[in-house]
This record gives sequence, C-alpha cells and structure tokens, in this order.
Amino acid sequence: MNFRKLAPIVAGVAALALTLSACGSSDGSKATSAASSAGAAASSAVSSAVESGTSAMSSATEAMTPAAGGAVDPGNSKLLQNAAAGKLTIGIKFDQPGLGLKNPDGTFSGFDVEIARLVAKTLGVEEAGITWKETPSKSRESAIENGEVDYIVGTYSITDKRKEVISFAGPYFVAHQDLLVQAGNTDITGPEALNGKKLCSVTGSTSAAKVKETLASEVQLKEYGTYSECLPALESGAVDAVTTDDTILAGLSAQNPGKFKVVGKAFSDENYGIGLAKGDAAGQAAINSALEAAFADGSWKAALEKTIGSTLASIPAPPAITQK
Repeated sequence: MNFRKLAPIVAGVAALALTLSACGSSDGSKATSAASSAGAAASSAVSSAVESGTSAMSSATEAMTPAAGGAVDPGNSKLLQNAAAGKLTIGIKFDQPGLGLKNPDGTFSGFDVEIARLVAKTLGVEEAGITWKETPSKSRESAIENGEVDYIVGTYSITDKRKEVISFAGPYFVAHQDLLVQAGNTDITGPEALNGKKLCSVTGSTSAAKVKETLASEVQLKEYGTYSECLPALESGAVDAVTTDDTILAGLSAQNPGKFKVVGKAFSDENYGIGLAKGDAAGQAAINSALEAAFADGSWKAALEKTIGSTLASIPAPPAITQK
C-alpha cells in the first residue's frame, strides 16, 4: 500500500486545525463556536475519506503495529522511510536462473525478483523506484547491517544464527536441499554417498557444511564464491557434486541441458525469508502484510508459475508466516 496516499488528508487536517485555532484566538466565543462546527465537519469529512479506504489501509495499520502489541513509529524504520519516499534498494542474486538472474539485456527475472517487486509495490514503490543490488551469500548480512540494502530476497534460508544479526520476514517459500551431479553419474544417489567425494561449498552458505556435519563426515569441501562458479568445476570433475536448495539446482540444470542432473533425494527443509535490519519490527510487519496479501490474491502463485513452477512436481500452498 502507498502510505503517501494519506498525505493530502493529513495535510488538510493540519492546515484546517491551524486556521481554526487562529480564528478562536481572535474572535472570541462566536469564532470558537464556529471553529468547533467547522472542525466537526472537517472531522466528518476526513472520517468518510478514511472509511472509504478502510480495507486498503488495514494492512498498513497492521504494519505499524508489532505482533507483541503497541504502536511503532514508522519513522524509526529506514526501510519504511525509503518506501515513503518512493525508493528502495533490494538485494537479490544475479546468477540463479528462475530465482534471481540478471539477464543479458540488463533486466532482472526470477521468483525472488517477483516477490521483491510484489512487496515493493505494496509498500508504494514502483519498478522505477527500485535499485537492484547483487548480494552473494557471503555478503548478505553485511549488506543489511551496513545499510546497503533495505531488504534482501535471495534464497535466504531462515536460521537462528543469522537472526542474531538481522531480522527476517516470511517465509515466502519452502525449498529442500538436494544434490547436483554430472548427467551420467550413477554413484551419488544421496548425501550419504558423498564420503570421500569432493563437494562444492559456496562462501556464506550453510548447505555444504550441513552435509559434512550431519550426513557425510568424510566429504571434502571445496569453496567457491557462487554456485555458477561451481558448475565448471563440476563439469571438469574438480568436484563431484554441488549441494544447495532444489530450486536453485533445478534452474542451474535447466540452463545447462544434458550436462547435469538433480539427484532428487531431498534431505532438509529450507524456509526462504526476506532479510532486513535487526529489530525493524515495523518493516518486518509491513513485509509480512504484503506477503499475506500476495498469498491471498493469487499473485504469489502467479509469480511461482511464471518462474520456477515448471521445475516443481506441483505448485505448493503458501507457507505460514512465522517471523513476527
């Protein structure tokens, strides 16, 4: 919702209040009576205007109130301040087909990009007001902490460790960790088969470390900067497998037909959240409200079908919002 739509109403009420106050001071009781009548009329007019937009403003009101109760001044939220000014800087991935991809013509596409746009539009920011910033896994927390982005939508799994330094809204999707191998590979049928193998690990991601810690203690981790950098290593045999969310792997496989395949043995749930500044309760509530609206009006499903829907066995129901 566009909070700026309230500005003319608020400005009008403020101007009228000043005028009536001046009249009351100079003209005595008659002016005061007139001011009272005029004030009542103005109040009625404003009430009618507000009532006409009740449904549109209800989620905005919720966005100003944290789940624990008590009003929050949106002025304390840099995210909402920027949205009110019609501009947002949003962090995404640039190299994940179907999720967050910078196309050759300079445009951006993918499910995460669509979700970022839906949230921005609900906050009153159109495409022209969005600055897209690449945020690789290794720099997501620092980008938020340093104020380089207002929020990040980039296959960002919600974890307790990350919540020590940032806040999350959502989740907006639940993915599952899987493996990507060469198309002709028959040895690796799941994470347990990785002992003695080389697994691509991306800086800042928890996926490969999770495999070594819980499923294949003898796997060798080889670190790269991004998942797209893992692909040449996988093709050449420098690594035996790549692990991350099935949504990411499906996109990488589709972009390289005949070269790779997803093993298809999911072994964890990954709740994708929208990362924002630590403690920004108003911003968190506003984003959650935008997600709930997208879940309800079908725009979330449409975004999924438009992007990664064809890579999924079926279109899932939207997840429950848990980060409040």
